[in-house]
Amino acid sequence: MIGRLFKFHGGIKPDAHKNESSGPAIQRAPLPARLVVPLRQSPRAAASCMVEVGQKVLKGQRIGEPEGFLGTAVHAPTSGTVVDIARHPMAHPSGLDTECVVIEPDGEERWIEHAPFDHHTASREEALAWLRDCGIVGLGGATFPSHVKLGKGSGIETLILNGAECEPWITCDDRLMRERAADILAGAHILRELIGARELLIGIEDNKPEAIAAMKEAAAASGYDVSVVAVPALYPAGGEKQLIRVLTGIEIAYGKLGGDYGVQCFNVGTAYAVYRAFAHGEPLISRIVTLTGNVDNAGNWEVLIGTPMQDLLPLAHPRADTDRTILGGPMMGFALPRLDVPIVKGSNCLISASPKLFPPAPPEQPCIRCTECAKACPADLQPFELYWFSRSKNFGKAQEYHLFDCIECGCCSYVCPSHIPLVDYFRFSKSEIWARERDKSAADQARERFEFRNFRQEREKAEKAAKLAAKAAETRAKLAESASGDAPAADAAAAEDPKKALIAAAMARAKAQKAAVQVQNTDNLSPETQAEIAAIEARRRALDGATATAAPTIELTVEPTTEQTGAAPTAGAEPRP
Repeated sequence: MIGRLFKFHGGIKPDAHKNESSGPAIQRAPLPARLVVPLRQSPRAAASCMVEVGQKVLKGQRIGEPEGFLGTAVHAPTSGTVVDIARHPMAHPSGLDTECVVIEPDGEERWIEHAPFDHHTASREEALAWLRDCGIVGLGGATFPSHVKLGKGSGIETLILNGAECEPWITCDDRLMRERAADILAGAHILRELIGARELLIGIEDNKPEAIAAMKEAAAASGYDVSVVAVPALYPAGGEKQLIRVLTGIEIAYGKLGGDYGVQCFNVGTAYAVYRAFAHGEPLISRIVTLTGNVDNAGNWEVLIGTPMQDLLPLAHPRADTDRTILGGPMMGFALPRLDVPIVKGSNCLISASPKLFPPAPPEQPCIRCTECAKACPADLQPFELYWFSRSKNFGKAQEYHLFDCIECGCCSYVCPSHIPLVDYFRFSKSEIWARERDKSAADQARERFEFRNFRQEREKAEKAAKLAAKAAETRAKLAESASGDAPAADAAAAEDPKKALIAAAMARAKAQKAAVQVQNTDNLSPETQAEIAAIEARRRALDGATATAAPTIELTVEPTTEQTGAAPTAGAEPRP
């Protein structure tokens, strides 16, 4: 059992507004007329489409194949017909489009064949692949792939189940722990075995007494060695680093993660999804969503992934003065630019807002450097300095002040007396740095391609020169073997230049062809003419041997006779010696 609790730096205590939606039990949302299932469920990775327009699909059938190291599969939330595969707006402040599979339900809810997966008889790699194929991701909001977060199966001593749910208005995890505590614990035990943790802790804020009681009762009945701990309700106690600090006393350093210190966190909703994947073979096709705010029927609904939010909101009966809808909580959420966007795996809450419930922010005023933001920052940063660097676009200094350790919890903006939207400035800086990194990466790749092109051209030139040199060497060898009088000259020429060697070789071939023709013509002469030629050659050799100085050599050119060629003799033509 855990004894002492620790504190993290900063934090705030906004009005919780939990009671508005935590009372009613979880309800099942009805099937919409169409389901728009994005193939990109998180900013990190997308899935490749596996279906075609007009294809019949079953509930739980895989429609998106995971891509990349951080990819997870996407499944059909119900049975029906694929009526379109096109780009549709996604639930993001930008309102940008992403590729979606549009399914028209048939109302039959026909499942694929599915069965439990026994991770005890399978290897750890097979179990992680099963999680990936079931599309299991973190349901606390980050949607990080669970099979990646489980790591190598060693080095993690403490597994923490995050049931804090610290942000105001959101109660989906609260209701899930009250109603399905045993299943959550079963999923947590599977995660514990896969990650190799020695200790299991469950942290729940003390403003959820019913959830704490339900989890303790389930832990006692299960026989699992687990500690259910009530932590003080202080926003953002549900942040991963903050909860680790409260429960273990470990303070995660800048740029580090919990896994570097032997601690890992999973959301209670993630543990429940893991249980369904292993115990029933069900992929992640639905999640619990809180509908609250300026409504008459606040509560929590189990909603199919891909349900358009405009079809979901009427279940809570928004009031007439509702002017916008916030996705997520009021601290870290954002106002939706449109309502025809679908529910995704990371959607946990929809808040109907009104001017009375959420008054417009006062005008932004100059920073007075009061440092209230630094006092409230749970990451122990200096937001007022980050603000100046972000505003002046001095992104290098912003990174020096650990911009990327900001968890965007909104505590700094909440306490700022100048009403500066500090988190918006920090998000702007992060996006600009990421954009520049992408541009730099693209430029580096272009430079690498250019350098490789130059290297390839130089290599081809070197190979061509080597082939030419080898051919020249072969030619010199042939000229040396011929032992002709021109061989030294040919060798010298080849030594000077490979091109000269090729020319010498061509001249040698021409001379050999000429000699062959002469021999052929000599063989065709009459016996008398051949005898005369032999006598002339004998006299020439005798003269060459008798005198020290070489006598001029008489080159004899023999022309075929008229008997050989069959042509008439030319008038006045005489035989040449």
